Amino acid sequence: MKWNLFNSSIGVALGGGAARGIAHIGVLQAFEEDGVNISYISGTSIGALVASYYAFGKSIEEIKAVGKELNFTSVIGLSLQKKGLFSTRSMEKMIIKDLGEVNIEDANIPLAICATDISTGEQVVLRQGGLAKAVCASTAVPGIFVPVEVGGRTLVDGGISENVPISLLDEMGAGFTIGINLNGHQEYSPPKDIISIMSNAIDIAIDLRTRDQLKTADFALSLNLKRYSRMDNSDQFDDLYNEGYHNAQKQFRKLFWYRKMRIVLYLKKLLLAIAPIKIPNALAWWRS
Repeated sequence: MKWNLFNSSIGVALGGGAARGIAHIGVLQAFEEDGVNISYISGTSIGALVASYYAFGKSIEEIKAVGKELNFTSVIGLSLQKKGLFSTRSMEKMIIKDLGEVNIEDANIPLAICATDISTGEQVVLRQGGLAKAVCASTAVPGIFVPVEVGGRTLVDGGISENVPISLLDEMGAGFTIGINLNGHQEYSPPKDIISIMSNAIDIAIDLRTRDQLKTADFALSLNLKRYSRMDNSDQFDDLYNEGYHNAQKQFRKLFWYRKMRIVLYLKKLLLAIAPIKIPNALAWWRS
């Protein structure tokens, strides 16, 4: 809940989740049908990719067309570097082909992309500069993709620092923030080898941190997508799209109530913040 009651602008944060990101498209479709006007948008990893296409004016149908062709093999390129097995160059070319060599600050909807500096561990918020490089940086999973150099920094997947980038919306000035979490069901496959053990460990660390970060959102939509792959869902595109669409529709009843009751909730928070200070002072004055 933000302190500026009269700021009604809506910010949406699209989280990471690899191939499960198709669900984001369904959520955005539900937003449009409900008449929700998005004033700010942020994204991490696959969320950064979907947010970028939407922020630069691509229609839901156009984004769906991209999503249907998107899978792990279509966005990677074999790398001979020591820092990663694959390159994000193919993804960079795809973004430039679809959107042009644009800068983040040129987006129709103010856009912010979350990445992580692998040398310092710091969160890096990208709001200016080349869009394609920024999205590639945000999706560069360490150890799998070669890190991306942006502005003299070595950047990797933003999920390490903030998988559902709510804080970026706060910094941009959103009055009401909505977080879309693709990893809402915390259940992990029994590990079969060292790779799956490492994968589970990373997922657990990110999910625990995300749980705390989502508490700062005014409204969070957490999806249970455990039955879908992180690698390729092209054969289940419609199912995954509908997971986002129908879940968003159901939750909009809560969102509608929340927005209507916002003034009441705001006053409650204000009273709770003031009461511990004002009431003891008043009692002290009365006793004197």
